[in-house]
Amino acid sequence: MPERRTAILRAAASTLSRRGARALRVEEVAAEAQVSKALIYHHYADRADLLRHTLEFINTRAGRGTGQRPDPGPPAGARQELERVLLLEFQNKDEVRENSIAWGELKASAVFDPRLRDDLARAGRRWVREVADLLGRASPGPPDLALVAAAERLTSLVEGVSARWLSGILPLERARGLLREAVAVELAHLDRQPRPAPLGGLPRQTVAEYTLH
Repeated sequence: MPERRTAILRAAASTLSRRGARALRVEEVAAEAQVSKALIYHHYADRADLLRHTLEFINTRAGRGTGQRPDPGPPAGARQELERVLLLEFQNKDEVRENSIAWGELKASAVFDPRLRDDLARAGRRWVREVADLLGRASPGPPDLALVAAAERLTSLVEGVSARWLSGILPLERARGLLREAVAVELAHLDRQPRPAPLGGLPRQTVAEYTLH
């Protein structure tokens, strides 16, 4: 991505996290990025287009649903890797907090702006697919739809617990503990699922196929 476009999107994410989506002004983004307002409109058709690209930027920066998470850390088992990926959302780092707040703001804005909904839905499906794949490694064999359902519950919990942590309702360690407990519950539930037998050569629906719809 060209340097100036990166600067614009970084400034938009920062402004979102400080001011909220409704208060975001293109003039403020331009000032923070140290570019002209005209240059922003050269790259992005309007404010909504800027918000859509900012969503893509924060998801890529967070590694959410991309398979390229930051801070990879030491090698770990499947369950530890699942916990690690989810707990990356709960770090007292400026960039992590900024990503989480901006994501929450864009999600809330989509309630009122349908132009954001398709992009949010695609981003959400990619994240669910990533977590479902990790669940399948930690608990091999359950039906794919069970893995997707567990991933949907966990990613929804991450978003809800993250909002409570960022707003000061939950301390950071309590938020992390809730996620670890939820992972244990979901894995125990998956381990009790019947393992499907082949059905006359008919292919099973895969996690990727399900979450791409």
